[in-house]
Amino acid sequence: MSALPWLHPDRVALLEAALRERILILDGGMGTMLQGHRLEEEGFRGERFVEGRDHAHEAHHDHPGCDLKGNNDLLTLTQPAIIRGVHEAYLEAGADLVETNTFNSTRISQADYHLEHLAHELNLEGARLARAACDAWTAKTPEQPRFVIGVLGPTSRTASLSPDVNDPGFRNVTFEELAANYTEAAAGLVDGGADLIMVETIFDTLNAKAALFAISELFRERGARLPVMISGTITDRSGRTLSGQTAEAFYYSVAHARPLSVGLNCALGAADLRPHVQTLAQVAGCFVSTHPNAGLPNAFGEYDETPEQMAAVIGGFARDGLLNLVGGCCGTTPAHIKAIAEAVRDCAPRALPSLDDAEAA
Repeated sequence: MSALPWLHPDRVALLEAALRERILILDGGMGTMLQGHRLEEEGFRGERFVEGRDHAHEAHHDHPGCDLKGNNDLLTLTQPAIIRGVHEAYLEAGADLVETNTFNSTRISQADYHLEHLAHELNLEGARLARAACDAWTAKTPEQPRFVIGVLGPTSRTASLSPDVNDPGFRNVTFEELAANYTEAAAGLVDGGADLIMVETIFDTLNAKAALFAISELFRERGARLPVMISGTITDRSGRTLSGQTAEAFYYSVAHARPLSVGLNCALGAADLRPHVQTLAQVAGCFVSTHPNAGLPNAFGEYDETPEQMAAVIGGFARDGLLNLVGGCCGTTPAHIKAIAEAVRDCAPRALPSLDDAEAA
């Protein structure tokens, strides 16, 4: 992968220069913002899926009429102004990079809604919406260029674990199926103008390996590449991913992809993530990122950590030299991102280890 030229060399140069100058700011939670719109079934369907028919594809795809409420990725097509508005709000709050609304835009995940045929389109349009927002803000603040992260989520299946406790050898997905899903999704993100690809919220490293394989094959076919970010998730206070790896083991499992950054997101709040981010900062030969939740969910599944509380903890990360990129995940809003940006503004980014240090690690 690394032998290929950059697809957008000028943008990569700007990004790398910015990473060496300061801690870059990621956006916050997409789902959190969308929940605030309190959309019902009609809102998710929009005009395109009225009465259960995908009018744009009705010659080939009649929608079976199942509920679409909750399919946040579909809003890219049915409510693009809302998705663009979320991107704009985070950019206004100070985000340098925004993530596409494509966390579940694979055939596997869209199968829950019988919308597998939309996978490429969801990624294409998701990247285009984020691209338009970033270009508009770059024009406003040329001294602070903005970048689009094309998101590949974990899918709803795991290649390492059985979903059947009575049959530990059973798998409901193969590596090849995952790779095919990721190839289609990544192609849409590239075609839509993403600056980077991020494999995120990784609970199963084998899924991530399928994604990284798919990305590398796509880049090889295209003859050019984008920077790749990798972000795992520590599923609970055990300090391990769902497939059983510590943060250090996770890093060494994916380092072969030579990513721009490796980090952790979701599942835990910043305070609980700190020791694991610190581990990555000690061993990673690349940049380190984190976008934690706004604390742990309460009894109602909501997040109570205020922007000030979260920023105070993350400010400690930055002062201790652990970070290159930071943002928020579940429960975070533009107010959280603005507070985080202010908390890390005067902190130097984590220095990359020298080649000798990286080899020794």
